[in-house]
Amino acid sequence: MKNKILESVQFLQEKGKMNPSIGIILGTGLGSLVGEIEVIYKFPYEDIPHFPVSTVESHKGQLIYGVLGGKSVLVMQGRFHYYEGYSTAEVGYPVRVMKELGVENLLISNACGALNPAIKKGDLMVLKDHINLLPDNPLRGANDETLGPRFPDMSQPYYQPWIKIIEELAAKESVRLTQGVYVAVTGPNLETSAEYRYLRMIGGDVVGMSTVPEVIVAVHAGLKVLAISVVTDEGYLEPLPPVQIPEILAVAAEAEPKLTKLFKDFIANV
Repeated sequence: MKNKILESVQFLQEKGKMNPSIGIILGTGLGSLVGEIEVIYKFPYEDIPHFPVSTVESHKGQLIYGVLGGKSVLVMQGRFHYYEGYSTAEVGYPVRVMKELGVENLLISNACGALNPAIKKGDLMVLKDHINLLPDNPLRGANDETLGPRFPDMSQPYYQPWIKIIEELAAKESVRLTQGVYVAVTGPNLETSAEYRYLRMIGGDVVGMSTVPEVIVAVHAGLKVLAISVVTDEGYLEPLPPVQIPEILAVAAEAEPKLTKLFKDFIANV
């Protein structure tokens, strides 16, 4: 893997000098933060050696380097998912490339469904922990000690001082921001009513199909991580109403300006 990472990095560096300190992964329907960036370079995923290619319509599929809040950032506008057929190692591969390019801090967004009745559609939730129910792990296989330790500690995968900062910023902007546990499942189907109840019983506050592989890779690589979910539907309702993807995208789009503002303010203040 290290050789592949270096080939990806070499391609990007040959296109222009980059020194990003912050990486950002933008999830489903959450790509408009790019409009706030002073863009220097754009790279379609398919042009980058060894990069997966996003197959989800709502994910743009480009890597963007630029300036946001006075900081150099490297942004994934669109991510990859296990349900697309990729291994979790492939899903986390761009985080490896970010690290090699100099990224030390990673911000992640995603869309999710609420399991906790105290969390409502349209809310933002900062992740304090997660439960991994994906049938794969991005660290499975031989470990390269130059990338990270064989058994990385996961006691605090999300950087606690940053959680405090983002909560203070949210309060200042009067943005409703909760804390909770994210459960990662395979997808691509949404969950049944019984599955929602089960996921709540095991400790989940929200459920989604992403984020955890990238976080595991980031922790393995020694990055600091902050992740925020946009709640797009409520899985605790009985009877459970049907949910359509256009509805999810519409809720994400409505909440997106709040998330964009928080990320922008956070980057300027960290």
